[in-house]
Amino acid sequence: MATASEIRDMTDEALLEHLRSTRQEIFGLRFKNATGDLENTASMGSARRSLARTLTIARQRGIYIENESRADTHG
Repeated sequence: MATASEIRDMTDEALLEHLRSTRQEIFGLRFKNATGDLENTASMGSARRSLARTLTIARQRGIYIENESRADTHG
């Protein structure tokens, strides 16, 4: 997981890519958890926090991301 300072140092394009990959990671973790394959459930919380950091920094920069699916951030 990237720290807030690492996320702030990213370019806008890298920030958006990090956002996409974090959402994909959360989806995969939720799927593993639902099937009982997730051993480290704390990784879901850290992935969500990373997503929240990324979204916060994007909003601070004035990059408003259209949520293609609100379900990605809740669950």
